[in-house]
Amino acid sequence: MWITLYISIYLFFNCTTAASVLRSDTCQIQGHFKLNGMYQDGDVILGGLFEVHFFTVFPELSFRTEPEPPYCEIFNMESFQHAQTMAFAINEINKNPNLLPNITLGYHLYDNCVMLGMAFRAAISLASGTEESFSSLNCTGPPPVIGVVGDPSSTPSIAISSVLGLFRVPIVSHYATCSCLSDRKKYPSFFRTIPSDAFQVQAMVQILRHFGWTWVGLLYSDDDYGIYAAQSFQQEMQRFGHCVAFSEILPNDNNPRDIQRIMGVIQASTARVVVVISPPSLVIPLMDEVVLQNMTGRQWIASESWVTSPVFHTPRFLPFLGGTLGIAIRRGEIEGLYDFMLCLRPKNDPRNNMLRIFWENMFGCSFETGGKVTEGDQVKTVCTGQEDLSITDTPYTDVSELRAAYNVYKAVYALAHALHDLMQCEEGRGPFSGNRCADVTHLKPWQLVHYLQKVIFTTGFGDHVSFDENGDALAIYDVMNWQPRTDGSITIYTVGVVNDGPETGMVLTLEEDAIYWNFETKKAPRSVCSESCPPGTRRATQKGLPVCCFDCLPCGDGEISNTTDAIECTVCSDEFWSNTDKDQCVPKEVEFLSYEEPLGISLTTASLLGTCFCALVMVIFAHHRNTPIVRANNSELSFLLLLSLKLCFLCVLLFIGQPKLWTCQLRHAVFGISFVLCISSILVKTIVVIAVFKSSRPEGKGAMKWFGAAQQRCTVLILTALQVVICAVWLSTASPTPHKNSNYIRSIIVYECAIGSVAGFSMLLGYIGLLAAVSFLLAFLARNLPDNFNEAKFITFSMLIFCAVWIAFVPAYVSSPGKYAVAVEIFAILASSFGLLGAIFAPKCYIILLHPERNTKKAIMGRETQNK
Repeated sequence: MWITLYISIYLFFNCTTAASVLRSDTCQIQGHFKLNGMYQDGDVILGGLFEVHFFTVFPELSFRTEPEPPYCEIFNMESFQHAQTMAFAINEINKNPNLLPNITLGYHLYDNCVMLGMAFRAAISLASGTEESFSSLNCTGPPPVIGVVGDPSSTPSIAISSVLGLFRVPIVSHYATCSCLSDRKKYPSFFRTIPSDAFQVQAMVQILRHFGWTWVGLLYSDDDYGIYAAQSFQQEMQRFGHCVAFSEILPNDNNPRDIQRIMGVIQASTARVVVVISPPSLVIPLMDEVVLQNMTGRQWIASESWVTSPVFHTPRFLPFLGGTLGIAIRRGEIEGLYDFMLCLRPKNDPRNNMLRIFWENMFGCSFETGGKVTEGDQVKTVCTGQEDLSITDTPYTDVSELRAAYNVYKAVYALAHALHDLMQCEEGRGPFSGNRCADVTHLKPWQLVHYLQKVIFTTGFGDHVSFDENGDALAIYDVMNWQPRTDGSITIYTVGVVNDGPETGMVLTLEEDAIYWNFETKKAPRSVCSESCPPGTRRATQKGLPVCCFDCLPCGDGEISNTTDAIECTVCSDEFWSNTDKDQCVPKEVEFLSYEEPLGISLTTASLLGTCFCALVMVIFAHHRNTPIVRANNSELSFLLLLSLKLCFLCVLLFIGQPKLWTCQLRHAVFGISFVLCISSILVKTIVVIAVFKSSRPEGKGAMKWFGAAQQRCTVLILTALQVVICAVWLSTASPTPHKNSNYIRSIIVYECAIGSVAGFSMLLGYIGLLAAVSFLLAFLARNLPDNFNEAKFITFSMLIFCAVWIAFVPAYVSSPGKYAVAVEIFAILASSFGLLGAIFAPKCYIILLHPERNTKKAIMGRETQNK
């Protein structure tokens, strides 16, 4: 009954309160989060979220009373410096007559205590404001904050941007690097002055590419920062053909078994370079195990989150982490910041309790009333608020390495410049609907987002600040190297810069001589799965292994590769061939039967020698033209035969030397006509022998009357004219032309004469063969005639040689490659020509020169009588 009565009274008072609120036309805040913060009033307020404490402690839940609010522990001096940098930047802007001259900026800064829940509470407090009530129900006027600087972590930034982005509240983070935050559809009002992890990964890969490290290990944290960065890293490595040897997640709970398992993976891998993308808190247990197992010989690559962390700079880490390379966000200098921080004094305002907490942690005192305060076994003095900050030596007063603080400074100025540009708008020329401008007294957050997207300015340090279409700042990183100090500790030294320009792209500049390498060679290590393939070879991926593990196979004949690690060999063009090293295409050797080579010289000599023999025989026959043996069987045919043989010998010269159009056209024509003239002369001589024999018998006394000198000439002329017609038709329809042939030997160009028409060439040879066959048949039938008429025996023997040579020529010609086919044809011409010359004219010259007594009509007639 008491419970029912209590609930009834509670509901009554709540309904009464709600009714009074409705009647009074006011909006009242329903509650406050207990947050550590700093506050300064102004015409326009900027919000800020910083990790001023390391941990959040949540009280136990009894479910009997309203839970106590969570509280934060372990003060972070460096992050408080970031918060003070924001306060300094706003103070500097308020003093600047050229920037927001009629506006005074204020700020509300909150501590997120490195906890998503606390960060979200702080963000909601900034968006909704801290005033107890609003007098107007339509909530007109400027928003509680026009923009937020923070959150420094990626996961809280994702959550906060997902909510505040619905209202287009501009958020400018100074340290959230997750590449997922570049998604403009999900986070339309998120900006940042630190480069995205996508750029960080590109910068790391640039360093790996510079030193040729294609085979690396990857360790990353199990959060949005590590997971997204690891995905981008693996994609970027694949884009350049590099490989990740292993990929392991660092445990959030620092489980020793997981750490030891990861150590085993690192030691078993052949990769000598290990990339670690993680907050320092997860790297510390790993490095403790590295020291414990005394693991050296690894080149560590640190992400920006732990590369500048001082926890690793102790002497015990030097033998293992010395020489570490990493990238850090751009260092800047902020003039006047140090003096501003020294002038800080605590206040009694509850909204500025962060100052009091800082003061108590800095000087180890307390603002509790009384002489001394006892906290456990520790006795604290009472803070006066007048303690001297200049005598302290903490990260708060260290302004030598302003990196995250410099990003805070740029974030504040980006919001200020955007607001300044908004106020400079001329009515009627504004960017919004109807060419209107924004009204500062009724400012909408999305209007400031429009100007923030287009903001461009330069800091006092000289850095250019602007945002791309995704809200990301221009990427610029310092390349850091961990080097030993004289006392055995580690110091960080800047050895280069990675700059991403809109036109130049990602550019790495390194001072290699300034880099400390923690290896015996004092040089950069090698970290590859397979050594690079030299020019002249190509890569062949090993089955079941990444693309970085490969064999080097030599390029095939006619193929080259002139670069290192070529994927494929390039085929040389038709007139080029690969050199011995297979790294360059050189002009193919052009082969033809030339006058300079031994074979050409030999064949030329034989041709000229045959020509001389023909000339000598002609001289002998001319000198003894009136002798019976010359006059027998028509001496005119003998001279014609000698002339044709001389042409046969001389036509060989057209087959030697570099083919030209005219030589290609003449060589076979001259060869064909010369041999037809020769064979037709022999054929007529054979017919004359038979006719003379028949005329010596009574039944054939009129035979020579029908085959006199005129008929003999006409026969030779007609038979030769037929060959001339064949050659003319062939040359006019499909003329032989010079041709570069690579079909015989791919590495050599055979410069030859293409016959043009196979039919024409076949008819030419066939006609010669037909005449030779007829001549051979007639001479063979007349071989047994009486001795004085037995020139048919010599003709038979000469035609037997001729036919044998040309029958053997066909298979030899077909099977001979390149210039040797031409040599075979020349040999056939010379052999057949020498055979005809020797078989027909050698016996006659023998009688004329050595046995002139037998060169008489009486001797010939006497032999005839004897035979009878």
